[in-house]
Amino acid sequence: MAEKMAMAKAINESLRHALDADPKVLVMGEDVGKLGGVFRVTDGLQKDFGESRVIDTPLAESGIVGAAIGLALRGYRPVVEIQFDGFVFPAYDQIVTQLAKMHARSLGKVKMPVVVRIPYGGGIGAVEHHSESPEALFAHVAGLKIVSPSNASDAYWMMQQAIQSDDPVIYFEPKRRYWDKAEVDTEAIPAPLHKAQVVREGTDLTLAAYGPMVKLCQEVAAAAAEEGKSLEVLDLRSVSPLDFDAVQASVEKTRRLVVVHEAPVFFGSGGEIAARITERCFYHLEAPVLRVGGYHAPYPPARLEEEYLPDLDRVLDAVDRSLAY
Repeated sequence: MAEKMAMAKAINESLRHALDADPKVLVMGEDVGKLGGVFRVTDGLQKDFGESRVIDTPLAESGIVGAAIGLALRGYRPVVEIQFDGFVFPAYDQIVTQLAKMHARSLGKVKMPVVVRIPYGGGIGAVEHHSESPEALFAHVAGLKIVSPSNASDAYWMMQQAIQSDDPVIYFEPKRRYWDKAEVDTEAIPAPLHKAQVVREGTDLTLAAYGPMVKLCQEVAAAAAEEGKSLEVLDLRSVSPLDFDAVQASVEKTRRLVVVHEAPVFFGSGGEIAARITERCFYHLEAPVLRVGGYHAPYPPARLEEEYLPDLDRVLDAVDRSLAY
């Protein structure tokens, strides 16, 4: 049965289902147990499954991920929470030199079914180190899967699929969307984990985004429709692997592409998308692929973040520039 729930609740329900279905699934991280997480995403799980399944860890991200790697080697499926995006960097070495490479290092003999949950992005008025978007740093590393849901239904099912994966998954949760509600059918047949989805059909231009920016792109498309412009919105859902076939199919129809993400444009994931689509769709494109994102600067204080983050006007400006060619 479908139920309307917030994204945070959907992730909680997905973790609950996984813990109940498989005794090898563990949830671990700072304050995930008694507190239920800073955003209450793991609320009630320790009470129902015990301290040996939902584990409050020390404030030591490198140790948390290192312990998860050891547990995975022993047959467990750890789901690790990094409390905030900017806290992941002490664990970066463990993730990119151990977690990502263990499968290849062992010639396929060793699986690494570890999920690293990272609440990421801005829009909540947080302090320094609490609003980063580091997905491109991880996407550059072979051996890691990088996904980010944009709605509660995807949040539920993509978590299920991430936990079932034998390869490590970095699961980026857009914290500004934690309280957005949507219908979640826990008995549905989900889309493949790394398959992009068209969430609004259009003919004049494609907006491609993932995570927190998908809702913004839908708002942009609605605003553009009032001016007679038909924009297609493509939810990429996965950054690595990335569904370039879906992007290509949309661009071959609309002949224009604007990529939107919160992370800085400079060396961001939008650059890879722009390059690939230019190679694949050179004779279809009627305008260069444009990118909208954050600036190449440290994330600003909360009172200035609305100037830093992509908004309706900045994306509409890119749309107008593309359509002007």
